[in-house]
Amino acid sequence: MTALQEAYVRRVVDTVNRFDNVLYEISNENHPGSTEWQYHMIRFLHDYERRKRKQHPVGMTFQYKGGSNQALFDSPADWISPNPKGGYRDEPPAADGGKVILNDTDHLWGIGGNADWVWKTFLRGMHPLFMDPYDGLIIGKPFDPQFEPVRRNLGCTLDYAQRVNLARMKPAGELASSLYCLADAGREYLVFVPGGGPVTVDLTAARGQLGAEWFDPANGVKHPAGKIAGGAWREFTPPFPGSAVL
Repeated sequence: MTALQEAYVRRVVDTVNRFDNVLYEISNENHPGSTEWQYHMIRFLHDYERRKRKQHPVGMTFQYKGGSNQALFDSPADWISPNPKGGYRDEPPAADGGKVILNDTDHLWGIGGNADWVWKTFLRGMHPLFMDPYDGLIIGKPFDPQFEPVRRNLGCTLDYAQRVNLARMKPAGELASSLYCLADAGREYLVFVPGGGPVTVDLTAARGQLGAEWFDPANGVKHPAGKIAGGAWREFTPPFPGSAVL
């Protein structure tokens, strides 16, 4: 049976290897007993693609029921998608670069997610991935309005990801009192303030002045905040209530 599966994988790789936009996933939410088989198939796919012109990321997702996130981190996968354990739903831990992490609402809630989760995920160095019930034909309620802020803020994180030099930025929660900061220290800082209120940011690595801007996730409005001198911790107060992005 494994030989047949390997033959199938070879055929798929041969067929789509020339394309850039390919992500491989071995088996979505397979049971914990599949761990060693998934590890084998990940290694097999990696080995086979090494002979090819292009190599693509291979992933492993949360195992249902009873799977552990550790099994994902221990795997030879390039990217993983965890379950809620460890805070990935409400207080996600910072990604350390060992794996690309797709923080997927499907594996966290089933149907769920909110705007704060989008920004927390992004500023902790992960990819927010939303299983959208949309028109309700397959899952969820038809055009449920509670998910419109999720869709909108996913687009807003893309906007900021394209404005900054994202390749140089790392999760650096220690640089902000809110504990949510993505930074290229001394050059660029993205800070999320859950629930709103003042936030202090460590700008000691920055020389000269930085331009500041507030973003309101509730309505998508940007508020220019002038210039701020680097060289020390600085306090910022958003000009609107609720969660804020600096």
